[in-house]
Amino acid sequence: MPPAVGGGLAGSELRPRRGRCGSQAARAVGPDVATEATTRSPKRPAPSSRRFEAPGRWALLALVTLMSFATRFHRLDQPPHICWDETHFGKMGSYYINRTFFFDVHPPLGKMLIGLAGHLTGYDGTFLFQKPGDEYEHHSYLGMRGFCAFLGALLIPFAYLTVLELSQSLPAALLTAALLTFDTGCLTLSQYILLDPILMFFIMAAMLSMVKYNSYANRPFSAPWWLWLSLTGVNLAGALGVKFVGLFIILQVGWNTVSDLWHLFGDLSLSMITHMSGIRQIMPHMPSTLHWLGLQVTVGKHLTARILCLIVLPLALYTATYAVHFMVLNKSGPGDGFFSSAFQARLSGNNLHNASIPEHLAYGSVITVKSARMAVGYLHSHGHLYPEGIGARQQQVTTYLHKDYNNLWIIKKHNTNSDPLDPSLPVEFVKHGDVIRLEHKETSRNLHSHYHEAPLTRKHYQVTGYGINGTGDSNDFWRIEVVNRKFGNRIKVLRSRIRLIHLVTGCVLGSSGKVLPKWGWEQLEVTCTPYLKETLNSIWNVEDHINPKLPNISLDVLQPSFPEIMLEAHMVMIRGNNGLKPKDNEFTSKPWHWPINYQGLRFSGINDTDFRVYLLGNPVVWWLNLLSIALYLLSGSIFAVALQRGARLPAEVEGLLWDTLLRLCAWSLASFSLAGHVHTLGILSLLLGIAYRPPRRLKALTPPWDVTKGRADGIVTAVLPSFPQISKYS
Repeated sequence: MPPAVGGGLAGSELRPRRGRCGSQAARAVGPDVATEATTRSPKRPAPSSRRFEAPGRWALLALVTLMSFATRFHRLDQPPHICWDETHFGKMGSYYINRTFFFDVHPPLGKMLIGLAGHLTGYDGTFLFQKPGDEYEHHSYLGMRGFCAFLGALLIPFAYLTVLELSQSLPAALLTAALLTFDTGCLTLSQYILLDPILMFFIMAAMLSMVKYNSYANRPFSAPWWLWLSLTGVNLAGALGVKFVGLFIILQVGWNTVSDLWHLFGDLSLSMITHMSGIRQIMPHMPSTLHWLGLQVTVGKHLTARILCLIVLPLALYTATYAVHFMVLNKSGPGDGFFSSAFQARLSGNNLHNASIPEHLAYGSVITVKSARMAVGYLHSHGHLYPEGIGARQQQVTTYLHKDYNNLWIIKKHNTNSDPLDPSLPVEFVKHGDVIRLEHKETSRNLHSHYHEAPLTRKHYQVTGYGINGTGDSNDFWRIEVVNRKFGNRIKVLRSRIRLIHLVTGCVLGSSGKVLPKWGWEQLEVTCTPYLKETLNSIWNVEDHINPKLPNISLDVLQPSFPEIMLEAHMVMIRGNNGLKPKDNEFTSKPWHWPINYQGLRFSGINDTDFRVYLLGNPVVWWLNLLSIALYLLSGSIFAVALQRGARLPAEVEGLLWDTLLRLCAWSLASFSLAGHVHTLGILSLLLGIAYRPPRRLKALTPPWDVTKGRADGIVTAVLPSFPQISKYS
């Protein structure tokens, strides 16, 4: 083997891999080097010419941080109007400031932090955030943008420290910092009121914390070990509290934890626990048993610590986030209709808040019936008929999201026309399994179904309003069932989840969620489905309830508990995420577009504003990442085969890094005079290639680079100097 190259190289020895990987490193370099490696600490690299002093390390960290903040805060006030999803997340920040309840498919932490940043920097929550391009004018928006930029700027030093801790390679850490600093996609996402920089901050912080507590594996249960382990749990809660995609970093930390515990369990060098001396006296001739018991105690302590810091602590913080969320948002707002009636009763300003109504449903009651499916609304009818050719030409029955007199129904017995509100008649409660008739209060027609096909949903039956003054036929009869209850049980307002089974056809009343055409006033279709499986489409609850013969109770006693509220919020978010689909003619991209940076996204410029923003990653960075992945897989396969065949790899192979590949090139050129400079020049070339691209002119308007409408001359200029702003151009 040729001698190792000096100068820029790291001597002629291979550092052992940290902790649990030490045996693999020893196998790679052979018995001689392995013997030397085992004499060193399993967690700290061997001294070498690449080691740098602490002052230099902190100076480089300061430089990386300075560059990060300089790029993220440069021209932060531009453009002074709404860009892309600022219209959503800025508006949600306003809702927190005004304490107005709203619905979003993401957990609340990110929006709460945006609202808090706005409140602390003088924003009063009065800007409407209606659409992209609206000018901020006198409203204070820089505080919210600055908060997101601050967290986005911290990504670079976090990544630098993470790679430095993992590789102990200064060039690798600097290259990582450069990749993020000069990636225009990451830069653009960090400069606006979005959840992305907040999410990336917590993910990167969790990774750094995990790497740091791994570095203290030779000092378990020390103060730094506990600190970094706890910070890992805090950041896991933060990542999940911003978006559900934070689950991926939880899986990463979980895999690392399982791997740690598995290797601890197999580490025979763990010392015995001192308090096992009593067992030694009982079993003096069983050292192997004593060692096994001591090992169990040690592994148990590690397991308990990780359960407390990585499971209990994140869950407690995540739950606390929702407690604050529900406490702050206590006023009725645009999110009411997505939640159950019982949930709405806790919101001040809602018509159910502090209301008092009869608790149990009785015949003669005037009620509203609300679907359990998100954003479907109330069972509704009106005087308009279905048009010719759409089933039977009878009165339309739909669902409607808003409060309306046409949502009112009277519940009556199926076999009598007597008035249940007659004072001479006793009160008779509706019970699970009763056959009832629902009469529309405004038109006096009964809820009706038959074998005609529904307007939009095939194989479902049409639901109509039929009859005159409550007199109809047997197709008006419905059996009321309470989900998961026994026959004979009374039906509670708000809390009981009911289904209506059509007596003649056996179908179940439900809403398909499909929007009717203009003849149906663009309300939602109601059908009777022959499929009897319990789904949210076919589950309803009674909300409003009027019956002068029954005593009223305060709805406070029917309000759900905090665990019920939190469970409902998650169910609504999950259904909301599942229901996200692109609209007609809406811009979409395919998964294979993402890794190759195929096309970007217009952040601003729709309204021909002076300052335009286009989100597009730095192609050098993105394509270099793809190349790195390919080289990693190829190199890993080659190294695995070589190790399996008993080959002795050169000392320069310390990990699958760009740094490693450059060192291998230098090692292969050891007989040439310039070999010692290959590594340094390679690293500098990578840094310069990432940071600089010459100015070029973009001819607007050829896919996939159709970034915006051109100016009068049809030309848009984009310049990327070492201070990157390709994402912003005017």
